[in-house]
Amino acid sequence: MTYLVVGLIIFIAVHSVRIVADDWRTRTIARMGERAWKGVYALLSLAGFALLVVGYGQARGASAVLYDPPLFMRHVTALLMLLSLVLVMAAYVPGNHIKAAVGHPMLAGVKLWAFAHLLSNGRVADMVLFGTFLAWAVVDFIAARRRDRAAGTVVAAGTASRTLVTVIAGVAAWAALAFGLHLWLIGVPPM
Repeated sequence: MTYLVVGLIIFIAVHSVRIVADDWRTRTIARMGERAWKGVYALLSLAGFALLVVGYGQARGASAVLYDPPLFMRHVTALLMLLSLVLVMAAYVPGNHIKAAVGHPMLAGVKLWAFAHLLSNGRVADMVLFGTFLAWAVVDFIAARRRDRAAGTVVAAGTASRTLVTVIAGVAAWAALAFGLHLWLIGVPPM
């Protein structure tokens, strides 16, 4: 579980700089340049992600069972994952209604992903991984919305065509995961 915890600490810490030290972040970017900042950010993120993936893989089978979710929760999780992936895609498709309504669809998607996985996974390693991501995403979403309000940020209204592209991309990503990719990557059939 050590690799999982260390990986989570690194990954979440890197992704929490704007929450706890936004002024420091701005000064550091000005001092070292945006490209260098993004390079360090990416390297630390990848290192943390690699550690948490390896750590979760090691801890998942060996950790104690806290609860045994009913089988139908896998289907609830699959449905919530469909919504989660549409939200994640909304972060990357410019000019869609979902982003205009949610503001930070990536964070909303991460919250839904983590919550969905907590419903269908009851081991300690699951609680550590998905619980940490859920807590972080909630805090980061609140902080991002506060920054938006303080800056007077308004997300432009989306178009129907961009929203349709977003939904199709989310459904395609969900289908890829549901019908093979999740089993191949994680070793667990999602449904």
